[in-house]
Amino acid sequence: MPSTAARRPLIRSRALRRFLGHKLAVIGLLMVLGLTAACFIGPHLLAYDHLFIDLRARFAPPGTGGHLFGTDPLGRDIAARLFQAGQVSMAIGFAVMVIATTIGTVVGTVSGFYGGTISAVLMRVVDGFLSFPSVFLLLALAAFLQPGPVMIAVIIAATSWMEVARIVEAEVKSLRNQDFVQAAQMLGLSQRWIMFRELLPNAMGPIIVAASLTVARAILLEAYISFLGYGIQPPLPSWGNMLNGAQQYLASAPWLAIVPGLAITIAVTGFNFIGDGLRDAFDSRAQGR
Repeated sequence: MPSTAARRPLIRSRALRRFLGHKLAVIGLLMVLGLTAACFIGPHLLAYDHLFIDLRARFAPPGTGGHLFGTDPLGRDIAARLFQAGQVSMAIGFAVMVIATTIGTVVGTVSGFYGGTISAVLMRVVDGFLSFPSVFLLLALAAFLQPGPVMIAVIIAATSWMEVARIVEAEVKSLRNQDFVQAAQMLGLSQRWIMFRELLPNAMGPIIVAASLTVARAILLEAYISFLGYGIQPPLPSWGNMLNGAQQYLASAPWLAIVPGLAITIAVTGFNFIGDGLRDAFDSRAQGR
């Protein structure tokens, strides 16, 4: 019978095939890749910078004067601002994913492996964080700390790692009595080695799913707090503060809200589709299908 380590590439290959066979997951992947490419390549293809002000071109409708998505009340190009805001929002989303997934994975792995008092203490800490409404805690932190992309990412990550910790703890608990763990203990391998070289690789499926969904949540939360005025501050654009600036012009210039709103919808929907596809792929592996 092949070892666990030898089976991992085969398992991942099967999971990848199942993921690529998931239509919504592929659509979500294309949505995310397309939006990411537009945000990072688009600014180099436009004639206007996101900070360029042309008061003569105020409220230009989409497609006029070389403005793909029109202009805002200061005559700034909406497409340029949208793509620049996308870079900020995507960067925050992936930064939150890395921070929250790392913290949650470490806490969940240690709690699930040791159990007993250590697990009880760590899970009570998780429960303590979860007992506060995350949006309220997020707004409170953002109101007292200097808003900026790095700080916003840290704040959102501070309210996002608990779900990952619970998922990882449950997965590690289900694996710690497996034969490969007992074999590693009999070989005299250290507890750290068993946790992070034996258990953690076998728990990567749920972790990857949680990470993809964390990106969607982070993008949505960043847009929310920026919309309320506590997040990214002008002149640096974000999808949230673009929506904030569009409120009073919904009747006269609806494209100001429609364009960033669609960008948020595409990003969040895309990552959620990817998360659904990953979950189904790894669930199929776990069930032996």
